[in-house]
Amino acid sequence: MAKPTQRPRGVPTKPGLPSKEQVMDFIRNSDVPAGKREIARAFGLKGQEKIALKALLKDMAEEGLIDGNRTAFHQMGGVPKVTVLRVVDIDEGEAIAIPDAWQPEDAVPPPRVRLIESKGKGKARQMPALRKGDRVLARTEETGTGYIGHPMKKLPQTHESLMGVVEIDGSGKGWLAPIEKSVRSSLPIADLGGAEKGQLVLAEAAGRSPRSGVKVVEVLGDPLAPKSYSLIAIHKHGIPHFFSSETLAEAAAVAKLPLSEEKRQDLRDLPIVAIDPADARDHDDAIWAAPDKEGGYDAVVAIADVSYYVRPGGELDREARKRGNSVYFPDRVVPMLPEVLSADVCSLRENEDRAAMVCHLNISREGRITRWDVKRAIVRIHHNIAYEDAQAIADAGFPAAQMSAADAMAPTGAPTPGAEAPDRSLLHLWDAWKLLAKAREERDPLDLDLPERRVMLDEKGRITEVAVRERLDAHKVVEEFMIAANVAAAKALEAKAAPVVYRVHEPPSREKLMALKDYLATMDRKLALGQVITPSLFNRLIKDVSDEAEKALVMEQVLRSQTQAYYGPRNAGHFGLALGSYAHFTSPIRRYSDLLVHRALVEAYGLEQPRPADHAIPAATGLSDRDRASLDRVTEAISQTERRAMEAERDTIDRYVAAWLAGKVGETFDTRVTGVQKFGLFATILGFGGDGLVPVSVLGDERFYYDDRAQVLRGEHSGTEYRSGDRLKLRLAEANPLTGALKFEPPEFEGRIEPRGGRPQKKSGPRKQNKTGYMQGKRGRPGNIRHKGGKR
Repeated sequence: MAKPTQRPRGVPTKPGLPSKEQVMDFIRNSDVPAGKREIARAFGLKGQEKIALKALLKDMAEEGLIDGNRTAFHQMGGVPKVTVLRVVDIDEGEAIAIPDAWQPEDAVPPPRVRLIESKGKGKARQMPALRKGDRVLARTEETGTGYIGHPMKKLPQTHESLMGVVEIDGSGKGWLAPIEKSVRSSLPIADLGGAEKGQLVLAEAAGRSPRSGVKVVEVLGDPLAPKSYSLIAIHKHGIPHFFSSETLAEAAAVAKLPLSEEKRQDLRDLPIVAIDPADARDHDDAIWAAPDKEGGYDAVVAIADVSYYVRPGGELDREARKRGNSVYFPDRVVPMLPEVLSADVCSLRENEDRAAMVCHLNISREGRITRWDVKRAIVRIHHNIAYEDAQAIADAGFPAAQMSAADAMAPTGAPTPGAEAPDRSLLHLWDAWKLLAKAREERDPLDLDLPERRVMLDEKGRITEVAVRERLDAHKVVEEFMIAANVAAAKALEAKAAPVVYRVHEPPSREKLMALKDYLATMDRKLALGQVITPSLFNRLIKDVSDEAEKALVMEQVLRSQTQAYYGPRNAGHFGLALGSYAHFTSPIRRYSDLLVHRALVEAYGLEQPRPADHAIPAATGLSDRDRASLDRVTEAISQTERRAMEAERDTIDRYVAAWLAGKVGETFDTRVTGVQKFGLFATILGFGGDGLVPVSVLGDERFYYDDRAQVLRGEHSGTEYRSGDRLKLRLAEANPLTGALKFEPPEFEGRIEPRGGRPQKKSGPRKQNKTGYMQGKRGRPGNIRHKGGKR
C-alpha cells in the first residue's frame, strides 16, 4: 500500500486560499525552492484560486514580508533555498558568503551564509577550493545559529573587483586593459572615477548587464612603477595585507611579555648560529653541533618560540589562521604576523636574548637520529651569517676553527668579533651534515635539480639582475638539520599519541604514472609499473640520461607526475623525502602549520609557561580544544593559502622577469622548449628563466600537426619536429610586464608577432601603433594579437 504524502507544516488539510501566515510558514519550512507553483500545489489551489494566490504574493512582497520571484520566494531579509552566493571572507578555513544579488542600498545588511564544502566523492569533491570573490550556486538552510549553504556548482567570475590599466581610445572613450595572460579583451569604462590614462586601477561592474561596462573604484598608480608587480599579485589573489587595530594592539601587548626562565633551558652560552639568505627579513631557525664521544654529534636546532606570543583564541591567532603563511615577493613580504613580532621580538637576531623551542638531537656516526628531546629555552644567537659567507668560510677550509671536541662543547661567553667565532661553529655543523648526508643517501629521496629564479632590486626597487639562485652546500647543511628536526617533532608527538599536523606528500597516482610511462616510451625509455614506486626509481631514471637537454626534460616530466604536498592530521608519509613521519616545526614565524605543531608539543610535554600578568592576554600557549577539534578544517585551509602564496609569488616573478626583458625585445636568446601544445611551444631562456610562448603560426609557412601522445609538433611537408627539451635560438618578440607574458619567434620569421593589445578588432580597417606600443584600429582602441595572413 502506498504511503500517503506528508503535507508540509502549515498547510491545512482542506484546499483553499492560504493566509499570509500560512504562506510564510510554508516558505520557511519548504525543503525545495518555494515558488508560486510549489505553493499552489501544496495548498491544492486551482483555477481562480491561483489568480488570487498571485495577487496575495504581490501584496506580501509590497508589504516587505517576502522577496524573490514566481519561481522562488523567500522571507524578506532571508535567503532563497537555492541561490547564487558570493564569498566575502575566509574565516578559519570556512568560506563566508552573502547573496550575490543583494544590493548595497537595501535597508538591511546582507545575511552571512557559512558555506559547508562537500567532503564526499565525485563531482562535489572536485569543486575547486573557494576563495574570496568566488560565486557559487548553493542550497541554503536556516539554522539556530544562522544560515549555512551547501555549494552545488562554482560559477564563472563576473566583472567584479577587476584590476587593469586605463587606456583611452581616439574618441576619448576609456577602456580597462587586462593584466592577466588569459584575458584578451578590454572592457569599456563607464565611469573613470578620476583615473587617468595609463594608471593601474581597481574596477567593478557598473551595472548588472555586461553592456554596462565597469566603473573605477580605486586608483593604484603607475603600473610600471617599482613595487607595483607585487601589489598586483596581492590584489589578484586576495591576500590579506593589512592588520586590524585590534591585532596590532595585541601584538604590541604580547611583545612586552617577559622571558620567564621557568621551564626554560638557558642556552645563551651555546654558540648557536643562524644561516639565512643575505636579504632575510626574519630569522626563525638557528643550529649548533659538536662531536660526541661515540663518533657522532650532539646538535641543537633552535626555533623561534612563536607559540609563547601568539596564543589560541586571540586576535593574533585569528589573523594568522586566516593568512596561513607569509608571502614573499622580491620587494616586500606580506607577513603572517605583525612586524613587531615577525621582524623583531620573535626573530632570532644576533646578540639578543630570545624565546626558543629547541630540539636536541643525537646524530649517530651512520647519520641516523638516535635520540631527541624538545624543550623551551632562552637562546642568544652568536652570529647571523648569510649563506654565501658561510660557504666562503667552508671553502677556505675553516682556517681558524681547528679545535678539540672539549673546546667546542665549552661555554664561549660573549661572541668574539671577526671571522674566528663563526668558523668554530661552522666546522662542526659541516661535519655533522656529512653524517646526515650519508643517511639521506641511503634513503635516496627524490633528487630534482630545479633552478630557482632570483630577482635583485636596488634601493629604489628597480631591477638590477635576474639570475638563477646558486645551490650551495650551505643551503644543504641547513636543510638537513631542518629535516631532522621536523622528523623528530613528528615522532615526539606520535610518542605521546598527541595530535600532529603532518606535512604529507603522497606517491604519484597511477594515472600520472601511466602518462609518464607513455611519454618516456616516445623517447625509447621504459618505466616498469609492476614494482613498488619509490623515489629511487625516479632518481635512477634521471641518472641514466647522459644528455643534459634530455635529462632536464625527463626531470620536468618526473616533477609533473608528482602529487602536491599538503597539510593534514592523518599521516600518509612524505614520498619525496622518503620519510614515514614528517611535520613542519622549523618556521612558525611564517607558517601556521608549524605554530600548531609547537602548541601540540607544549601540551604533550608539559612546557606551559606561567600565566601573563596582563589578564587580557590568553593564558594557554598549548593546543586549544578548538585547535584539536578543527584540525581537518584548518589544515585544508592552510594548504589552500600555501598554494595561493605560491601562485602569487610565481606571478610576481614572471612580471619582474618580463619587465627586465622589456628592454631586450628584439634580441635573440638561447632557449629550451619546456612544453608543446597544438597552439605552439613554451620555451624558457637558458641562464635565468623567463617562460614564453612561440605561437604555432610563426613556426613556418607550412601547417604543423600536434601529436598528443608524443607531445610533438610536426611539420606537414618538411617533417620538422619540435618537442620538449629542444634547444632553440629564439627572438624575443614581446615582453609585457603587466601580465608577465613573453612571446618568442624564430629569428628567420621576425615580425610575425605584433605587440599585444586588449580589445578585439574587426579584421578590416587600417591599423597603426600608438605611443604605448598597443596596436590600434579605426578608432584607436587597443587591439589584439594579430599575425601575418590575418590570423588571430
